[in-house]
Amino acid sequence: MLPMLKKELVYNKNWIDEEELMNYYLIGQSTPGIIAVNTATFVGYKIKGKIGAVFSTFGMVCPSIIIIIIIAKFIKNFIDIEWVRYLFAGVKIAVAALILDTFLEFFKKNIVNKKTLLLFITIFLLNLFLKISPTYIIFSCIVFILLYTKNK
Repeated sequence: MLPMLKKELVYNKNWIDEEELMNYYLIGQSTPGIIAVNTATFVGYKIKGKIGAVFSTFGMVCPSIIIIIIIAKFIKNFIDIEWVRYLFAGVKIAVAALILDTFLEFFKKNIVNKKTLLLFITIFLLNLFLKISPTYIIFSCIVFILLYTKNK
């Protein structure tokens, strides 16, 4: 969703800049719910206040709900067709590519020196080997940054 959000909100509508989108996206990741919906809610609130938040949330949720209902209704009729299975496999690959693209973009913009690289590697290894919840990692990073900037 991030590439689509960026194209629409930053480039087409000029409602926010790229840095704001990244900030909303990061906050959206650390709050309960679907990241794209959370991000859209923050943008809607910035643009039109509470009513903007409500409408942007519904705008993100309603199409997905409608599509899921339609797919659920007819999936049993098509799931055994070979080209449909290939289609779903292709969608999985496309999603993986979009996730990789988003990761690389975040990496380029946020790993700016040796300290941020070390922090990234530490968090990655903690998550990979110790299976620490991302919530604990996010809150630990917030505490670390607050302490680090307070001592400067």
